[in-house]
Amino acid sequence: MKNQYRSLLFCLFFLCVNLSYLTAQKKEVDTTQKVVPERKNTVQTYEKPYVILISIDGFRYDYIEQYNAKNIQKIASENVWAKNGMYPAFPSLTFPNHYTLATGLYPSKHGIVDNVFYDPERNETYRIGSESIKDGSWYKGLPLWNLAEQNGMLAASLFWVGSESEIDGMRPTYWYSYHEKFSDDDKIQIIKNWLTLPEESRPHFITLYFPEVDHAGHRFGPDAKETQDAVLYIDTAIQKLTDELNKLNLPINFILLSDHGMIQVDEEDYLYLPPIDETKFTLINSNTFARITAKNTKDIRPLYKNLKKLKSKDFQVYLANKTPKHLHFSSREDETRRIGDLILIPNGNKIFIDPNRRTPTPGKHGFDATQIPEMKAIFIAWGPNFKKNKLISSFDNVNVYPLIAEILQLQIPKEMKIDGQLSVLQEIIQSE
Repeated sequence: MKNQYRSLLFCLFFLCVNLSYLTAQKKEVDTTQKVVPERKNTVQTYEKPYVILISIDGFRYDYIEQYNAKNIQKIASENVWAKNGMYPAFPSLTFPNHYTLATGLYPSKHGIVDNVFYDPERNETYRIGSESIKDGSWYKGLPLWNLAEQNGMLAASLFWVGSESEIDGMRPTYWYSYHEKFSDDDKIQIIKNWLTLPEESRPHFITLYFPEVDHAGHRFGPDAKETQDAVLYIDTAIQKLTDELNKLNLPINFILLSDHGMIQVDEEDYLYLPPIDETKFTLINSNTFARITAKNTKDIRPLYKNLKKLKSKDFQVYLANKTPKHLHFSSREDETRRIGDLILIPNGNKIFIDPNRRTPTPGKHGFDATQIPEMKAIFIAWGPNFKKNKLISSFDNVNVYPLIAEILQLQIPKEMKIDGQLSVLQEIIQSE
């Protein structure tokens, strides 16, 4: 009896410890708004328009029609729509492309070259989900929220890559640490609250992010019922957002886009990477491509020659300074060696796997969008500064940056070079 009693006490103690741990874990999620104090809009900003930049992660360009997202489709058909999609930068991954949209630079220039990458100069690895994402020293370029703030215009971010980092000593006035606790209604209310602040405190540039479609596409594949459900959930959320904000009678411009698409990958497409001596090289396998960095640069050429001797029909091997020009992913543009010294790119939509790790999810992205159209993203724009009933051709996402700067009347520093060009999207702006 005593032993049973002791066992019961032990079980109760163990349960309490675990409940305490789980409670502590929940409390660790920071959902509080951060506000940079003592910032105000300049008086000139009061009369300027507003831009809300909305990203639906992993929303493939053809999901609108495939899943009958009727609210988004109606908005698209009546306004500016790149019906055949927008080209994400290579690699078509979340972190590189969100920061490309924020800076107008290709990943090799802004420094966020992958979701996970090694920097040999720092001897450190940047990794999503780690504290490194909050370290502003990893990020190059001038993100749109900092450009706005430098021009005397307040900015706000309800999540975006880089927005919770102090980049060159600056963040948006209003921002949140990333989490997935907010519902769509929570997000709509936060944005509505921002836009009903007094004019001196009201942000004119706002970023908004939804992860649901990407999560479903990865876990179940792009053609799954769960992905359809996620698309329709977002479709409803966008309608609710526009309905609520239209009540404010403000000159709000919306840009609805995604960072990349999604494709189904089958087991027969899996590839095993060739053996790499990890005492000499650092290997980062991102499934849709792999990057190798030599610990001693004299080892680069011998490995390259050995890999070329394989004459594989399944993947291409490139020296980092001789990658295809259209990828804009070369050591000629990357001064940090973050992209590595050798780059392996699978043919078609095959992926590299590590047999010692869990099986990859069925939905993948990261491929060259010019070769795999399923990587293309959506782009829709509407509001007083955009034309109506305007179908446009596919374009590179680096061009979104100068478009937003033009609408908000933000002066890009003359000494700052970006890859995007206003001329690409000038035609969609409504002339006065």
